[in-house]
Amino acid sequence: MHNRAGFRGSYVPRVTPPSSASHISEGPSAASSSSRRTLLRTALTGAAVTAGSWAWDLPAASATPRVSEKPRPATPAAALRELNAGNRRWRSRHQRHPHETLAVRREMVSGQHPFAVILGCIDSRVAPELVFDQGLGDLLTVRSAGEVLDEAVLGSVAYGVLELAIPLVVVLGHQSCGAVSAAVHAEETGERLPAHIQYLADQIKPAIDHSHEGAARIDATVSAQVRRVRTQLAAEPDLAARIRAGRLAIVGARYELTSQLVHPVD
Repeated sequence: MHNRAGFRGSYVPRVTPPSSASHISEGPSAASSSSRRTLLRTALTGAAVTAGSWAWDLPAASATPRVSEKPRPATPAAALRELNAGNRRWRSRHQRHPHETLAVRREMVSGQHPFAVILGCIDSRVAPELVFDQGLGDLLTVRSAGEVLDEAVLGSVAYGVLELAIPLVVVLGHQSCGAVSAAVHAEETGERLPAHIQYLADQIKPAIDHSHEGAARIDATVSAQVRRVRTQLAAEPDLAARIRAGRLAIVGARYELTSQLVHPVD
């Protein structure tokens, strides 16, 4: 399950509005774990803590808007619009390089309030802050070769959604993905890849599109892997609950190296 959403003006995201029961119950252990969650949130958002103030009831970072900056997008649809606008600036070479001022840098010491999680590949040509023209504190970026999921990646995405209340997760594949190419090559030839690279190939293998041949197979598998990872994330119970409540969208997208366009993967 996933929310349809896109990156082009004609592709309107369909985000279910929150229902009257949009509050997600944390379960009977929520009260007893609230102090641990507060500590985790404070520590991992980068809030400044002195040795003398270390305690279980540390306050969470302030949620006030940035100094001299517009507030972050607070809904899945608004977050998509912001990413779409940023990619348009990147493609047209009108980057703003936002949120890099001295005032923002100082504010970032006390906490972070990113508006989107980007789960992308490690490819050096596809840096999310660049292709979406975003700045400090805007994106929680998680990167693994071929967008492969493991416990560390899942935990990182869940942290952004559950602890930082990020309303949007984008699974971002890209043209000419080396990890996908390696997985396709390994399957076709039976060649064993070195060291831990074989693990990546094994994780991508279920997405290989056998309806195509040659370069077309690799390209189709890039999109298939995005769909597969998006589906896996949307099936996570805590994330699925937020999707049902309209508080989260998980979408798939591709970045084309030739055009610098980010577009949806259905």
